[in-house]
Amino acid sequence: LKVAVKRILRKYGYPPDMQMLATETVLKQAEQIANSLVGSGL
Repeated sequence: LKVAVKRILRKYGYPPDMQMLATETVLKQAEQIANSLVGSGL
């Protein structure tokens, strides 16, 4: 998943020095969404 996020960021010209922070943010958001789906019984 991390590699996919990095590829998308590069594809759309996201600044390289900000990619690590953006990648971590996206992964945290995905984790929160997954936890909320598990918690809601879906």
